[in-house]
Amino acid sequence: MTFPDRWTQGSHTHDGVSHPTYRQGSGPGVIVIHEIPGITPEVATFGQEVVDAGYTVVMPSLFGTDGAKMTPLSTASALRQVCVSREFTKLRTGETTPVAGWLRSLARDLHEELGGPGVGALGMCFTGGFALAMMVDAPVTAPVLCQPSAPFAVGDKRSRDVNLSSGDLDIVKGRCAAGQQVLGLRYRKDPAVGKRFDTLTQELGDAFIRVEFEGSGHSTVTAHRQQEGVDAVLRFFADNLH
Repeated sequence: MTFPDRWTQGSHTHDGVSHPTYRQGSGPGVIVIHEIPGITPEVATFGQEVVDAGYTVVMPSLFGTDGAKMTPLSTASALRQVCVSREFTKLRTGETTPVAGWLRSLARDLHEELGGPGVGALGMCFTGGFALAMMVDAPVTAPVLCQPSAPFAVGDKRSRDVNLSSGDLDIVKGRCAAGQQVLGLRYRKDPAVGKRFDTLTQELGDAFIRVEFEGSGHSTVTAHRQQEGVDAVLRFFADNLH
């Protein structure tokens, strides 16, 4: 583990499934869900920015090697781990990722401890849509989708899928109709995101806030970090968590 000592390691268990967690900070709770290949130094750096902005950040470790750099080897290893796990949907459409139940439980526990209007949830890449799934049965009042890339955008139907069952999507739409907003970040030519932003705009209307950058980059707040995107995330948390 190569994280600075100020991150406190713990774990969370739900329905017999446990994952490690890393926590730091004070203030409203924010769950930062890492991208493939795992909690890289860039992911930890972004988490530190959220901590420094005045939040209690919890980073669950769902796959990969904590603290490892993003390399072809670490990416391939994480993909193998993801592809054999039953916690994640990879190609099926119209289905909520099973790990959403574990993440919702983590969000409920964090909110029960810290109070306030709710917690923030931010997913990246393969986990980008997980924050949307957490809105269904958890006090998530600041969901952020960074380059959502699941299910894998193979074909038009998958590229439009938002990794939710029809029933869960209806619940999300209901929350948005009642005033909830969802923030999304992507590069316009990122093939991994596909046409999901169009689906989200169609389903959620003005409640879906799009922050888009020119080009074909991918990791909007980490490897291909855009300060404008980071600033938009922190404003969104401030508006919805205080």
